[in-house]
Amino acid sequence: MANLIVTKFGGSALGPDGVTIPEIVERIMNLKKNSKIIAVFSAPLTFHNDKKRSLTDVVLEQGKNAENGITPNLEVVKLTYQKILEFVDSENMEECKKSIEYHIQMAQKALDEALKAKEYANEIRSRSLAFSGEILISHVMNYILRSNGIKADAVSFDHWPIITDENIESTNFLTPESRTKMQKTEELVSINEVVTIGGFIGKTIENVTTTYERGGSDRTAADLAILFHKKYETRVDFEKDSAVVSADPKIVNSGLREVKELSYNEARLAGMFGMKILDPIAIKEIVENGVDMPITITNMKSPEKITTIKRILDKQKGHPIKIVTGKENCSIFRIETTNIQKLLTSLEKDKRYSEFIILSPFTKDGIEFSRILFLDGDYVKRNEKYLLGFDSLATITYNRGVITLIGDEMWRVQQVASRTSAKIGESGLNILNMDAQEETSRIIIVVEDSEDNIKKAIIAIHQEISKINFI
Repeated sequence: MANLIVTKFGGSALGPDGVTIPEIVERIMNLKKNSKIIAVFSAPLTFHNDKKRSLTDVVLEQGKNAENGITPNLEVVKLTYQKILEFVDSENMEECKKSIEYHIQMAQKALDEALKAKEYANEIRSRSLAFSGEILISHVMNYILRSNGIKADAVSFDHWPIITDENIESTNFLTPESRTKMQKTEELVSINEVVTIGGFIGKTIENVTTTYERGGSDRTAADLAILFHKKYETRVDFEKDSAVVSADPKIVNSGLREVKELSYNEARLAGMFGMKILDPIAIKEIVENGVDMPITITNMKSPEKITTIKRILDKQKGHPIKIVTGKENCSIFRIETTNIQKLLTSLEKDKRYSEFIILSPFTKDGIEFSRILFLDGDYVKRNEKYLLGFDSLATITYNRGVITLIGDEMWRVQQVASRTSAKIGESGLNILNMDAQEETSRIIIVVEDSEDNIKKAIIAIHQEISKINFI
């Protein structure tokens, strides 16, 4: 089989106003030497009010203006693409300008509908984001690649291969339905060196525009790899400003270790608990579809620096604790154990939501309670009525932060639980809950989410890790 790389470039890879696009072109030039390429793009960044912002946030702000009766405009979006046009040659300039004008008109139309309805939600919101961001940049990048002598084409939204369910603003990928819509994209891949497509965006069978949660371009890359893996020797590549290191470099500034390999499980847990490696749902979808393919996280500026993610790793020689990470804005949901199974089934089947961890149960007054650690407190706030519907006496605690250590073979580390908990205590933090399970090789430490508690805990534990012996 021929090789296919599904590679994703996020907003930070594009840079503000597309400043790093020449580096993306260079990367694609190298990647396509031995492989066909599907390039997935997130919305670009820009400078707005002296701040670096995603066009997604700019358009969301205009949508809120429309809800409040303020006429929305897309001048910031237009100016951003005018700057990006500098990378298009004269031969492709007019067609590119027409594409930009058409897509911005579509986005403006959606915002005008929001103004009229005084509501910015559902498909109106999705269309405004799609046509101003991911879909538009994928078409512009197509013309930029052509300007550099690359045989390329963009996937039209009329022939979109990512089919989703009807949860419009936090949608879910439907594999069988997507396979029925692949023909045009397959043709583009077969006759071109590179095919560009916007991430984050889907559509239902009835052609309603949908969006994933934020970070959903990672899922688009994984979904396309799922669709193509039987037709090509497929791998997924995420181009970032660094490969994976042992903690968030914005938090820990010394003693960081490069992480060469992660298992699917390790990468998913790290993503769930705050490391911006990739959207953990992307790995979940790969696993659920029974696909086994390599994933790489590549430092775009130094492509020799790579982290490889595989389903099953070879024998590991380095430190078993690969990553120390943490997550703010968590919540804990306590529910009688007799009621939890209905809730878990509903979260899986109805909401298709999985960003939570089951903590160890406890017994009070002869009644056993289960605890669910939700990693997104805002999700819980939006769905309080739904969650409490399974047990009206259940309780929710907000403002919780969580720190975790990542490593499938953490059992090889001596005294890891006692050493890490002691280190947190020395940092002046109060441990509200510690959940250690040998079977999952997982340690979760819950603290109050206030001030810089999470950062302090991560720094303290990361410093301690190198001093702990392992078998």
